[in-house]
Amino acid sequence: MTNRRQPIVAVLGHVDHGKTSLLDHVRSLGAERQASVMAREAGGITQHIGATEIPADLLNELCAPLMGGKQFDSPGLLFIDTPGHHAFSTLRARGGSLADIAILVIDIMEGCQPQTLESLRILRQARTPFVVAANKVDRIYGWDAEEGRAMGHSLRHQTKEVLSLFNQRFYELVGEFASEGFNLERYDEIEDFTQCVALVPCSAKEGEGIQDLLAVVIGLAERYLAEQLADVEGPAEATVLELKEERGLGKTLDIILHRGTLRKGDEIALATSEGPRITRIRGMFSPRGMSEMRDAGNRWDSVDEVSAAAGLKLSAPDLDGVLAGTTLRALPADDSRDDVISAVSSECEISVELDETGVVIKADTLGGLEALASELRERGIPVRHAGIGPVNKRDLRAAEAAGEPLQQVILTFCAPVLADVEAELADGDCEVKHIGSDIIYHTLEQFEEWREAREAELKEAQREQLVHPGRILVLKDHIFRRNNPAVVGIRVLAGRIHVGQRLMKQDGQRLGKVKSIRTGDHSLKEASQGDEVAISVSGVTVGRQFDEEDVLLVDIPASHVRPLQRGGGLTDVEVEVLDELIELHRKDDHFWGR
Repeated sequence: MTNRRQPIVAVLGHVDHGKTSLLDHVRSLGAERQASVMAREAGGITQHIGATEIPADLLNELCAPLMGGKQFDSPGLLFIDTPGHHAFSTLRARGGSLADIAILVIDIMEGCQPQTLESLRILRQARTPFVVAANKVDRIYGWDAEEGRAMGHSLRHQTKEVLSLFNQRFYELVGEFASEGFNLERYDEIEDFTQCVALVPCSAKEGEGIQDLLAVVIGLAERYLAEQLADVEGPAEATVLELKEERGLGKTLDIILHRGTLRKGDEIALATSEGPRITRIRGMFSPRGMSEMRDAGNRWDSVDEVSAAAGLKLSAPDLDGVLAGTTLRALPADDSRDDVISAVSSECEISVELDETGVVIKADTLGGLEALASELRERGIPVRHAGIGPVNKRDLRAAEAAGEPLQQVILTFCAPVLADVEAELADGDCEVKHIGSDIIYHTLEQFEEWREAREAELKEAQREQLVHPGRILVLKDHIFRRNNPAVVGIRVLAGRIHVGQRLMKQDGQRLGKVKSIRTGDHSLKEASQGDEVAISVSGVTVGRQFDEEDVLLVDIPASHVRPLQRGGGLTDVEVEVLDELIELHRKDDHFWGR
């Protein structure tokens, strides 16, 4: 076996097209088979980048029938499973940049979806070669499936009718890829892989075509990527996936080593929100067998030295505040040390565009934070404050300081809330709303629901503050006091009457304000259509400005006209009264209420 690292394979594609299911099937093969990761993902959907190593001996065992006895030179494959939801373009791009080669998973029954096209864009920008896994062929009507069968054998066992349906789906994909500038061809019909993108039909559910897919991926990597796979020695670089608390180890980092060699005792530079952090590796642990890094449990082996590419867990002092999604770099002893620290420094600043006003967002990784910010930006929601890690008092104060009630919210993705902040949020007097989930689009959906409800609540409060038009009748024989103030009995004919509102006669003559409203021994703030109540009116004398059996109008300020017309919730009779008021006022002021 030559001195080369194993290829890093990114698995991309649209949500629910079968990325994690495909890897789950691969992990179920061989003597060190592992259980499903997807079953333990939140919502059954991949939310973070994860990594799984597939050793060379298993690959050779699976693919030998297709390779004529040829053995692979690579030590194995390191798979990176990336999130499929479209919000995770940043994570997928980060996964794509790490990858030597990629598998683009497509549900053959659904074809290219928005996230498929986004994945194509990422792969094109990163110039990452890729293979298309046309998954779920078992869903084609009449497909004869057999667990673990090579796809070449499977296609020969299908009926003409089934093959016709398959070809129909295949050529639809060919057309979709052609429109994106890619020449797509079935893998077993390609003569020059530099001119075509290989499509491998498969079924992750049944295991059909998986060995074909693995053979194509590693064959392409070894043939065309030999130079970059030789980058085993030299200063190490790794991507930080997650900061965790491990029993007996304290704070640890899950990383993907994609360049060079790491050794126990190496000095490393890490990115934190406070600047570069220099520490030294105390322990290194490799996931046993084909365990998925996010779900390895206690299946870790202590190691002293690891070369790229590999998924690792590191223990070291002073890991608090390390930003997930940034680059870990080994510090050399030569003059390039300052350059390495400078490169780490450039990643210490969170790259989320902030506004002067907006919501507060938190996530557990840089990629998750960027994804959440991107989704909000698409919805026109400004972000005022953003950070990685638990929600703290500073985040709460930032949300409280928001000028708009709809911005007094903290949105989180996989970010916990500190106990003291949680207690304050639960207080009935706290105006800040926390919305969070370990599935990013659940956070977004809950936010949209809260915002709609809050908007309706604010509109209702605004509507209540608006002076609504009304029409009242001064009742005959119900004059209780003629002035200072005048007290009369009235019936509300239309709309409503509220304390503090000014009255007007139907000829436009303005009267005094309503000082009080009473019914029996009870004081009221408002009376509505059909109510009979007593009101006191300042600045008028009954028999002089108005008299019993007069019909009076509840006047409104000019600034309230348009809000009432747009969304004041007026009844038909209130609209009638409003039109009457507008007509009266515009006799003196043509622009009143416009």
